[in-house]
Amino acid sequence: MAVYKVKVATGEVAGAGTKNSISITLVGSRGESQRTSIHFLFQAGIEKTVTVRCERDLGPIVLVRLHKWRLFLEDAWFCKDVRVSGPDGASYRFPCYQWLEGVTTVEVREGSAKKLVDDELEILQEHRHLELKARQEAFQWKTYAKGWPRCLNVDSVAELDSNVQFSCLRATNFTGILILQGASHFLSGFLLRPSSWKSLDEMRSIFSRIKGREIGGCLPCPPPTA
Repeated sequence: MAVYKVKVATGEVAGAGTKNSISITLVGSRGESQRTSIHFLFQAGIEKTVTVRCERDLGPIVLVRLHKWRLFLEDAWFCKDVRVSGPDGASYRFPCYQWLEGVTTVEVREGSAKKLVDDELEILQEHRHLELKARQEAFQWKTYAKGWPRCLNVDSVAELDSNVQFSCLRATNFTGILILQGASHFLSGFLLRPSSWKSLDEMRSIFSRIKGREIGGCLPCPPPTA
């Protein structure tokens, strides 16, 4: 009997938790486990631990499958990551950082930053192929008007998968930064300044206060390297 300790973490974003049923399957180089149920009531920012027992050692764990199904009402779940400890003491981490909606199964590979040429196992090659196919179907291009750059073949952002939509949280943060900086400029007497700048030093006096912080919601570009 091979015993695996699995920790499943829910993200800290708003509404990340779920009351739907979640289960997991471990996929190793020598086989895969039975589907193991994880307790209900996932809460944002909370980590749950489950024990997965297998008749034999699965070898290095290369994928985890997260299964979600609903009893009555749909309740999306945002999974942060999955960490697995094998019977030999080996540890594996599977970063997820995505929403699971409806009745679905999501496969997540280990966060080891492997390239295509590193996928020696057929199951990893197939996973990469299916992932690429899904993205090609999700992100198709269309021509909005002749001479214009091509754009996504959707009529609105609402048609996109929730994992690629511009989240309300990010929009709120972006707006908050603009309001904070606008207030800072206003209180410093620069936002409604009736006259021209007297010198570069006067301009630096305001912009030096936000040096190293986000400007307009974007990070400053790094200096070029040789």
